[in-house]
Amino acid sequence: MADVKQDPKVLFRKIHQKAKTLGITGDHYDMLESVDYLRESKKPYWTIIFAVTVVISSVLLGVFLGTGWPLTNRTVAGLLYSAWGEDIEQEPCIFEINEFIFDIFRPPTNCDICRNITEVVRVSNLSQEEFERLYAYSGRPVVVTDGTANWTAQTEFSFSFFKNVYAPGSPVLESATRDCQFFPYQTSFTNLGEVFEMEDQRAQLKDNAEPWYIGWSNCDPMAANILRKHYSRPYFLPKLAESSKTDWIFMGSPGYGANMHIDNVGNPSWQAQITGTKRWTLEPPPECYKECVPRIEVVVKPGDIIVLDTNAWFHSTLIEGSDMSITIGSEFD
Repeated sequence: MADVKQDPKVLFRKIHQKAKTLGITGDHYDMLESVDYLRESKKPYWTIIFAVTVVISSVLLGVFLGTGWPLTNRTVAGLLYSAWGEDIEQEPCIFEINEFIFDIFRPPTNCDICRNITEVVRVSNLSQEEFERLYAYSGRPVVVTDGTANWTAQTEFSFSFFKNVYAPGSPVLESATRDCQFFPYQTSFTNLGEVFEMEDQRAQLKDNAEPWYIGWSNCDPMAANILRKHYSRPYFLPKLAESSKTDWIFMGSPGYGANMHIDNVGNPSWQAQITGTKRWTLEPPPECYKECVPRIEVVVKPGDIIVLDTNAWFHSTLIEGSDMSITIGSEFD
C-alpha cells in the first residue's frame, strides 16, 4: 500500500502524546544530540540579529543626540517633561557637564591666532575697516582705549542701579531668574535675586567684607531697553557685523574674577570695562604651546573695550585696585 503522508503537526502531536505515555520528560529531551544541534544552529542567527539591532540603534542615537534631528534634544526633553506633568523651564539641572569635558572634545584651534603675538596692543581712533582687517576675525586680541566714548554707563552703572532694575518681585527679575544664565563663580549665590539681597556692607566692599564676583546674561527685553540707554554698539565693529541680542554683565569686588577657562559661544566677543580695573591673562590652547608664547597679560581700565575670541584663547580675569568692577559685553559675527 502506498504511504499516506500525514500532516506534520498531527504526527508530532501523536509522537509527543506517546512520549508522555512512556514517561519521557524534558530532561530526557535534553540528552538528545539532535536537540543540542537544533539549539546551537539557532544561536548565531539570533546573535547576528541582536548585534545588528544594537549597532543600528547606537548609530541612530548618536545622530539624534549629536545633530538634534529630527527633533532637538530640548524639544524631546520638553515633551517628556510634559508627559510627566512637569515644566522643563522650572526644573533645575541635576547634573552639570564639567568644563573639562568641553575642553577635551573641543575642535583643534588654528595656531595662526597666537603665532608671533607677544602682547595685547592698545589702540584708539580705530576705523571699522582697520578693525575688520586686523582684529575682528583673526583671533588677535586688542584693547580699544576709547571704545566707550559718549556712553553714560560709566556714570550710571552701579550696584544700586542694577538692584533697582532687578527689583524683588519685578517681571525683569522673574524673567532673569527663569530664562537667563547666571554664573556664581566662587560665591554661594544661586540666582541673581540673591545677589541683590546681600547686605549693603558687603555690596559696597566696606570693612573687609566678604568678596564676591558674579555674571549673568541680560536676556530680558525690558532690562535690555533700560541698560542700552547707557551704552551702544561699539563704534569700531564692522558695518555688516551683527551683535548678539544677549549681553553679558560681570560685576564683583577686587581680588576676585574668573578662573582660567575657554568659552563655547561660537563668535568673538567684546567686553567693555565700565568701572574698576581688570587684569586679563590669556593662554593659547595646548595644541599651540610650541608655536606661541605661553602667556599674555593685559590690564583693562575704565573706558577700555577688550576684543577677544574667547572660544580660541584660554583666559582668566582678576579685579585689581580698590573699586568694584562692572563690565558689559556681547558677541559679534
